[in-house]
Amino acid sequence: QVQLVESGGGLVQAGGSLRLSCAASGRTFSSYAMGWFRQAPGKEREFVAGISRSGGSTYYADSVKGRFTISRDNVKNTVYLQIFSLKPEDTAVYYCAAAHFAAGQGLNEYDFWGQGTQVTVSS
Repeated sequence: QVQLVESGGGLVQAGGSLRLSCAASGRTFSSYAMGWFRQAPGKEREFVAGISRSGGSTYYADSVKGRFTISRDNVKNTVYLQIFSLKPEDTAVYYCAAAHFAAGQGLNEYDFWGQGTQVTVSS
């Protein structure tokens, strides 16, 4: 069992940056691949970025490549999402999730979810 708590969201002007954090409980964090998803109002939850257990492999949705960076610290049991050049269309609730297997793009590939953190980008 893994419990995930996101933080770092807020209100930011377009062009700004944010770093989201997701702290995981338990001593088995390094055995999970991790992912970040987001859900905008009236839209389905979508994959944003994923990272392997070791952190050696990362994956991104085409819409965020070059602006989002996912990383993890297996000592601190935390996964991060650095967001640069924020756009109004990045406004969403951002969720982190843990997967027993690979950090794929499908929601059903993940076993544990956090409660989310709101990111609002003003134009």
